[in-house]
Amino acid sequence: MDLGLTGRVALVAGGTSGIGLACAKEFAAEGAHVAVCGRDPQRLAAAERELRAAATGRVSATGVDITDTDAAARWVDRVAADLGGADVLVVSGGSPPFGTATGFGTDDYRAAVDQVLLPAVALSLAVLPHMRAAGRGRVLLVASETACVPIGPLALSGVTRAALVRFAQGLAVDVGRDGITVNVLAPGGVRTPPMERVAARMAGDDGDVDARLAAMGHHSALGRLARPEEVAAVAVFLAGERASYVTASVHLIDGGAAATGPDLPHLTGIRKDTYA
Repeated sequence: MDLGLTGRVALVAGGTSGIGLACAKEFAAEGAHVAVCGRDPQRLAAAERELRAAATGRVSATGVDITDTDAAARWVDRVAADLGGADVLVVSGGSPPFGTATGFGTDDYRAAVDQVLLPAVALSLAVLPHMRAAGRGRVLLVASETACVPIGPLALSGVTRAALVRFAQGLAVDVGRDGITVNVLAPGGVRTPPMERVAARMAGDDGDVDARLAAMGHHSALGRLARPEEVAAVAVFLAGERASYVTASVHLIDGGAAATGPDLPHLTGIRKDTYA
């Protein structure tokens, strides 16, 4: 399937690992020019090597802290000047700390907004002049399943990701007639480096990281965590010409976990006719 991405310019903020890097590699494989940014110099260099190995177009890798609004805007403008435009923007930022709603103070909520919401807002606003000038564009904001499903121990994620959705939907209405679409990806559990680090801590002395990762994913309908490239496949489709009428939408990519419902051990093994 030709997605119409050959020669397009895709910017992936947070594109040095996990879902962001997977998205960048998919764009590169589709023939797009790809620009990534990140804060860790080693991960940035490694990502650049991977992208150059997969790319037929140009590759740019820049050290940028996307929580710095001015630096993020300068990155967008520089990429657009160097690569000849800014057709696709993917924002894949970090995740705020785990914890319940009352487990955090006001400063924690403010920090979460600064980490998750404001970089996506700033980057989106910075890229719009370039997209409007071209008469087309795709903005993709990576959130999480908490944008759709309330999860008590992920209060900060829920607050910031819900806000991200409302921003994206409002933006989609503003820019739709300029040929620009705006969508949100809401992945569930994905086997990314942070998830692997959590699993390693959970494994403790026995060291069975794979068993912990399997436990993390058992609740989805597919019985496993997602691979980053499975989320990236949705992103690259939404960025392509085939998805030109898809906008203001939240795309839950959780392997059916929301449909499975909460994990209720007391119902395990109950016969279908128990309550008949």
